[in-house]
Amino acid sequence: MSFIASIGLGIPQYVLTQEEVKDLLPTLFPTYISKLKRISAIFDHSNIDQRQVVVEKKWFQNQHSFKERNDLYTHQTVQLAIKSIKDCLHNEHMLREEFPVEHIDVIVFVSSTGISTPSIDAYIINELNFRQDIIRIPLWGLGCAGGAMALSRAHEWLQAFPTKNALIVSSELCSLTFQKDDQKMSNLVGTALFGDGVSATLLMGNDSPQKRFVRKRLPKILHSHSHIEKDTLGIMGWDVTNHGFEVIFSKRIPTLIQSIWKRHVEHVLTTSETKQDSVTSWIVHPGGRKVIEEMMRVFHLTFADIRHSVDVLREHGNMSSATIFYILKRWIEGDSHEEYSIISSLGPGFSSEVLLTAWEDVK
Repeated sequence: MSFIASIGLGIPQYVLTQEEVKDLLPTLFPTYISKLKRISAIFDHSNIDQRQVVVEKKWFQNQHSFKERNDLYTHQTVQLAIKSIKDCLHNEHMLREEFPVEHIDVIVFVSSTGISTPSIDAYIINELNFRQDIIRIPLWGLGCAGGAMALSRAHEWLQAFPTKNALIVSSELCSLTFQKDDQKMSNLVGTALFGDGVSATLLMGNDSPQKRFVRKRLPKILHSHSHIEKDTLGIMGWDVTNHGFEVIFSKRIPTLIQSIWKRHVEHVLTTSETKQDSVTSWIVHPGGRKVIEEMMRVFHLTFADIRHSVDVLREHGNMSSATIFYILKRWIEGDSHEEYSIISSLGPGFSSEVLLTAWEDVK
């Protein structure tokens, strides 16, 4: 087993309200000017008030090369990752004292919004005092599912090495993928949804000597399971062009909540012999308004069950893989009296990741 011990955030400096983005629509999507009222409704009904991004508003009004975007991605990711790691290891709400970076045995870096060789974790290791024998696990291309998948992979590693500690760094700078010349509806929807976010999450093995650092009642990962549905490769992802990444979205996504995600969650609950009534918090990636509404419908969830998913979407937008950690942080830092939690995200492939956790006092 493993514990999710602490979470830190790297929040970009620029804030874009949904109203500000709407004001840019005639410039960004001139082919839709005749339908401006209709496309504005996409923004009005998104349940998003604002997003944080790494570039100023005027940046979106010009075309940018793939190299320019990717250079920005690398620089901003390293800076915000360092910020999130320091926030994680100094988190007074979750830890009794600063957690030394030297005690981290494996670093999992997850992202889908830029590329780098060596992977970004190498840059981070060079900037901070990580050990030189640290294990590196970079994950790329998992989209919104990447956060939950990173939790699963770190958990599996800690099951094999229960005295060790893992750090997950997730960086998604979705704003840098925006394509001004892409006038497809999927890019318009992405513009209404996506924001930038970076996070760092500390996990401890069940027998880690560093559990003495822990202050809070924490979620202990009991079970994780992955599912990929064949013949659904075109549901979501990137179309890689000469200018960069063009977003792919299918209208089928909400319907797959019923046909794939519901069965997947039920499988995890059945396999672990856990009743749904015992799940008192649903730490789910909100995706967008329609996705979270369908999640609520298929399992008869209340707002209280998923309140932090709704709030994070409203305040930060969809930050792809990083989103789940923003949500999880709020659950942990609250006055939690949870019994069991479901952690889940959906992503390209079409893939689903589901984890079951029990909330325990760390001993």
